[in-house]
Amino acid sequence: MKAMVIRAFGGPEVFESAELPKPEVKAGHVLVRIAATSVNTVDTMIREMGEALPISPALPAILGMDFAGTVEAVGDGVTDYAPGDEVYGCAGGLGDLPGTLAEYMVADAQLIAHKPKNLSMAEAAALPLVGITAYEGMQRAGIREGQQVLVHGGSGGVGHVALQLAQHFGASVYATGGGEKQLALIEELGATGINYKTEAVGDYVQQHTGGAGFDLVFDSVGGANMTNSFEAAALNGQVASTVSLVELDLSVAHFKGLSLHVVFMLIPMIHNHGREQHGEILRKLAEIVDAGALKPVLDEQHFTLEQVGDAHARLASGQAMGKVVIEV
Repeated sequence: MKAMVIRAFGGPEVFESAELPKPEVKAGHVLVRIAATSVNTVDTMIREMGEALPISPALPAILGMDFAGTVEAVGDGVTDYAPGDEVYGCAGGLGDLPGTLAEYMVADAQLIAHKPKNLSMAEAAALPLVGITAYEGMQRAGIREGQQVLVHGGSGGVGHVALQLAQHFGASVYATGGGEKQLALIEELGATGINYKTEAVGDYVQQHTGGAGFDLVFDSVGGANMTNSFEAAALNGQVASTVSLVELDLSVAHFKGLSLHVVFMLIPMIHNHGREQHGEILRKLAEIVDAGALKPVLDEQHFTLEQVGDAHARLASGQAMGKVVIEV
């Protein structure tokens, strides 16, 4: 099979084309012919940082986590899938799990689900990591009908899915963005846009909640922005963060009685802990998609497998709108 391999960690230019043996299916797994994959920030971090990240694979490596494709063979013990089934998932590209930048991969059947019928392969490949992250964050924060929800980074990969899910669960949704294109996408997806560059936290909290704060804040920006999330949250409110690698004074969170939920969706893959939960979430996401309540947004630029370096550079540029997808 054809694959894009890295033999050293570094910039986008480290990818090289290689012909590798087609992998053999094994018990509990399926062999998938990959149609498309997408690039996530964690993919670029692994490629750049290498051994500095404990989740990085040994070299040489095939990166890539998300995929959509067709089952070619099933291993012993797999009963939910058969050859010819269209599936999607987030199942490789870190630790000892070979990734998706190849024509074939062997995926743990617990980490996949049948592809949403209403999505193309490219659209389905854009959804798993960001969809699982957004769904897990909303569920752990106790999303419910009638709440006022703020999503930081509402035009980003995770954020644009989170705001759609919050609406699906019956919340009134507001989302921050930093430019006209970002705010236009947020509004197009049905949320109220907030320009974080021109609107102070206290001002938009007053305008949209009468000063009470948001019941749930989903922070896909993280870092220093966590202080904005704490400021924007209501008393006894919920904050879900996907980027909490930060040293922070928790005094505001303490005096407001906030609950903080840290979402690191790679744990089941890295530690083989509760992998079946990913399959369950992917099945629920497929139901939501096919009900017309969720659709991933794809960046306007398209890439082939041989252009994976360009795809990584596109995501790192900050110019992409929605998910960067690679068609295999």
